[in-house]
Amino acid sequence: MAEQDMNQDEAGSEQLNWLEEYEKGLENLYTGQILTGTVMQVRPNEVLIDVGAKSEGVVDNKELERLTEEEYADLREGVEIRVYVLRPESAEGHPVLSIARARMEQDWEFAEQKRAEDAIFDAKVTGANKGGLIVHIGQVRGFVPASQVSSLRRHSGEGDEEYQRRLNNIIGRTLKFKVLEIDRRRNRLILSERAAEREWRRDQKEKLLDNLHEGVIVKGEVSSLADFGAFVDLGGADGLIHLSELSWGRIQHPSEVVKVGDELEVYVLNVDRDRKRIGLSLKRLQPEPWSQFVSTFKVGDEVEAIITKLTNFGAFARVKDHDVEGLIHISELSDAHVDKPGEVVKEGDSVQVRIIRLEPERKRLGLSLRGGEAASEGETSIDFEWPEDAGAER
Repeated sequence: MAEQDMNQDEAGSEQLNWLEEYEKGLENLYTGQILTGTVMQVRPNEVLIDVGAKSEGVVDNKELERLTEEEYADLREGVEIRVYVLRPESAEGHPVLSIARARMEQDWEFAEQKRAEDAIFDAKVTGANKGGLIVHIGQVRGFVPASQVSSLRRHSGEGDEEYQRRLNNIIGRTLKFKVLEIDRRRNRLILSERAAEREWRRDQKEKLLDNLHEGVIVKGEVSSLADFGAFVDLGGADGLIHLSELSWGRIQHPSEVVKVGDELEVYVLNVDRDRKRIGLSLKRLQPEPWSQFVSTFKVGDEVEAIITKLTNFGAFARVKDHDVEGLIHISELSDAHVDKPGEVVKEGDSVQVRIIRLEPERKRLGLSLRGGEAASEGETSIDFEWPEDAGAER
């Protein structure tokens, strides 16, 4: 009888301990709490999760609908998952939980951390409206004003339709952002791609300046053109190909050689770390035309050329298929007297000319349209007065 009473006392004590644990579990749960639980069962309309309370928590069908297909597929028995407590206890005695809300809280925490650290992060553009871009950080919706998108400077005379088209073209791209403003109570998250891009490029430029040196060949993309040359994005920092380094021949504008968006290899001419400038060359990766020309032609040879410019002392002509330009002196334009070069040729004319002077060391090529015998064998040039203002290389 005593043994029976002892067993009853132990059972009562065990029940009391269980009740205390149960009440303790209830006290520990509160709305807004984020816990890590274990998936116990996945049912068609609900998921049961053990969060250490008196009974398993429930994620109901309404909450499950907020999950993506991938997120729902990840729910398997035994998987640990973070949940948000919507209510500590339902009418049936189960904690009511939300997986999506927990992830949203984590996403807000992520945004707050990036704001506190003034850090750059990657995110995907999910939409656009008249004012700018929509970006989602997990479950949190952020907004990027158009003024904070580096590639969206409005072009002069551009209509709303074209501007919106350019906005829409950014949808789906993953870009770099910084948090400008965050207010969870108002569900407000403002981001800037411009600030992130500026800082990222500054950091990249520092790295490039440290690693680049004269003589190396690197790949890049033409980012913009100016009258004096072309800027090439080397992966976060721009280098400049000066007009004189774009081609061995004379050009008036970079657009004659390259266009924005072109991908090309360039030669690093110099790296000025103090002024943070990178000088590049395109022509240094191409054969020097004069050395090729003198190995192919000699004085007396006839070549086809295009008239490129008229001056008061003659006409310049570029030899076809060679980036070499020569001068047809006004005295060599015709056997007859010529007052002005325009009386004989005009820019763009294709002419058959004879080489009468060849000075590769000074990059001078004398040409003639006149008839007459070719230079005798061994003769290097036929002399005429070279105008001083013609320059060594026009």
